[in-house]
Amino acid sequence: MNDVVVCRPVARVHSRFTEVTGMPIQSAGVPQELARVEVFAEFAAGLRDIEGFEYLLLFTHFHRCASEKLEVMPFLDDRTHGVFATRAPARPNRLGLSIVQLLRVEGTTLHIAGNDMLDGTPVLDIKPYVPRFDVRATERIGWFADRLDALPTLRADDRMA
Repeated sequence: MNDVVVCRPVARVHSRFTEVTGMPIQSAGVPQELARVEVFAEFAAGLRDIEGFEYLLLFTHFHRCASEKLEVMPFLDDRTHGVFATRAPARPNRLGLSIVQLLRVEGTTLHIAGNDMLDGTPVLDIKPYVPRFDVRATERIGWFADRLDALPTLRADDRMA
């Protein structure tokens, strides 16, 4: 068994957010926040037919998060949880997931809305969002149930540094 996984970025995010403190914590909380995703030239052929999708799943690397923790105090709560019960960036492998709206494609540039990523964020993969595949109706959302009303106004602080 090989314990080493190597990922290479396929794109980079261009965002107005240059510091973690003050940025949105989830794309759903900032549906009008714009950004660009520059797909690297060697992956340009992978963009074929992407304009047919309204939403995309961006798998990213939290490149500015210095720590990896197993217990964190997430931005939406004032008590700690196991990292796998959160969306916190200070996690093993520091992988991120953002669901963004694809506004338009210009060459290898994806113009998106719903940006919750820092400028320079490496994008590891891009997948189309397909509701029949990706949406599950549920009322069991753990500790998030009492915290989601704060999402539109809550911003990141330095607790994941």
